[in-house]
Amino acid sequence: MMLLDSNQSIQRDFPEKTRQTAAQCRHYAMCKIDFLGTGICASGMEKHFVSYFPQGRMDIYDALARDLVPITQGLVDIADSCDLCGICDRQCHFVTGMRPVQVMKALKKHVRDWLALGNSPVPAQSDPDLDALRTIVGQEWVSNDPAILVTYANDPFPLAGMRMPRFVALPRNQSEVTALVRFANEREIPYVVRGNGGSVFGFVFSDGLVMDMHRMKGIEIDAENWTALVEPGVTSFELQQEAVKHGFRVNTAEPAATVCGNIVCTGLFSTWANAYGVNADTFVDMEFVDNNGKLFRLNDPASPNAFCYEHRLTPSPGICTRAHVRLHPVTDDEEGLLVPFADFKEAVDFARDLSRRRIGLAIGVLGGHYLSTFMSPSAELADRVRHSLTEAIGLKYAVFVIGDGFACRTVREMRDSVIDAELFRMFMLGLPNMADDEWVELIAGMDGDHAPYEILLRSEMRPVLDAVLRPAPETAARAVDEDLQSFYAKLYTRPEMTDMVWLNMFRILSSRMSRHKHMFAFLVYVPMDRADVIEEICAELKRIADSHGIDNDYGFLTPLDLGKRGILEYDYYIDHQDPEEAEKIRAAMVEFEPYLDNLSVGTKGVKWLKYIFSQGCARKDAFLYT
Repeated sequence: MMLLDSNQSIQRDFPEKTRQTAAQCRHYAMCKIDFLGTGICASGMEKHFVSYFPQGRMDIYDALARDLVPITQGLVDIADSCDLCGICDRQCHFVTGMRPVQVMKALKKHVRDWLALGNSPVPAQSDPDLDALRTIVGQEWVSNDPAILVTYANDPFPLAGMRMPRFVALPRNQSEVTALVRFANEREIPYVVRGNGGSVFGFVFSDGLVMDMHRMKGIEIDAENWTALVEPGVTSFELQQEAVKHGFRVNTAEPAATVCGNIVCTGLFSTWANAYGVNADTFVDMEFVDNNGKLFRLNDPASPNAFCYEHRLTPSPGICTRAHVRLHPVTDDEEGLLVPFADFKEAVDFARDLSRRRIGLAIGVLGGHYLSTFMSPSAELADRVRHSLTEAIGLKYAVFVIGDGFACRTVREMRDSVIDAELFRMFMLGLPNMADDEWVELIAGMDGDHAPYEILLRSEMRPVLDAVLRPAPETAARAVDEDLQSFYAKLYTRPEMTDMVWLNMFRILSSRMSRHKHMFAFLVYVPMDRADVIEEICAELKRIADSHGIDNDYGFLTPLDLGKRGILEYDYYIDHQDPEEAEKIRAAMVEFEPYLDNLSVGTKGVKWLKYIFSQGCARKDAFLYT
């Protein structure tokens, strides 16, 4: 970590609210993809270093406020290159509820005022290794400027700490990656590879070289072989966009996560994993640069078996530079459904039954927390609506299903109460009225032998719901800041923004999972016929979190392998800027890690994607970049 000398001390004129906003950046990288159709930060797309994106400027402002970096010529350029277009305000508010433009303005002002005092930027530091790296990737694509380095030095997880690299390089192709690896080995420079930084657990830190893959954006669609060839800088959102143009779908992770990184990191699971699988199911071949700078393909008989299962920490076989990803067919009659349940076991059994009967494509068991968070344009409304969903109408869980016309018809025959596309749109666009007195009075009149949702979802109730909720883009927009309401109203006129199929394909709403706080996700493979085991895992993780004062909630459960097993997510939420919260999660680790270890050993069908915590840092027992 770099600390400023006293003679470099920066005048402390950082407004507290602005500092807090900058420090709370989740590193979710949604400001690096055009998921709202509003465009992307122009300077970021030109320069590619994360420092030139809103995420990077948030980190830089926070670092300046903490006297971690000097004002260099690179930092001046980063501040000047922001044109205050406002794109990041709309993007970040949609995901986290934060307004980063205030940070962008404050950064520009601080740098301008500092220069106006007659100060000169700290000059660039010469380094023979930097010169050598420039011969590999080009003059402008490698840097040792502290304003660049600091944006690759930290992660929202509070125990990860900060590690400032010596260099950041942006290779353009496989040959440059190979050359960088060989150079690093020759000079004994440690290195890590970084995809988009779009992960709640990046941990891609190094005291040496960080390779940012953002310039490697190649996508080639091979329709005849049902594959897409993608380079490591391609995000899930970008690949899905390209696949849709050709009439296909891909199984993708969170929208800002890189495809290659997610495959080798967590196995690329989603609700679509029910039909499309996980891990090696999702690709045909992958190409790597190994740790010696040599190329290999997984389909080569002599290559390492990178996806074999070993119950131990395994090193990465190298850097994935290309993946041949599977494309999947799409029909024109697909629809999304939500099937409500008051009981978790019933919801799990129903999801398992659908999976083993091969009914539907995407399937997931969601709880009230995810439902309200995903649907609501603001965190405040999500809190209010959650009670309305789970307690007032009894919709504690919902089995989410996407299927073609035949599958959806079958689901409707299996369950009387179903939220279809029309009703889902009505709920989303009328959500602010779901916490009003008129709604409360409507629900209060539904006492009887049936759960309120069973009455509410009857076809004859739709005119009543329409009258009470008054669904419209303008209604939904009431939940956000007044100056954003016209933008949200226009956004919600687009049909895809209330379309369960589109939203789930592109994972737009699930990007809100960290809106409350930074999320620490437990991912556990579980037997789908043991709902009691799944409930026990959730109950124990909840008990541990509650005992340490950590916010927590059930995430989701998706069946895999025709219902034989599933993947469970349970989430802890922590303020990554609060030292007390860091101590809480550190103390909780002493309990949850041995619990999940022992359960994985002693209960067949249970395995958790384990994070190894040591000396305040963390490593995955998989590969390390998203």
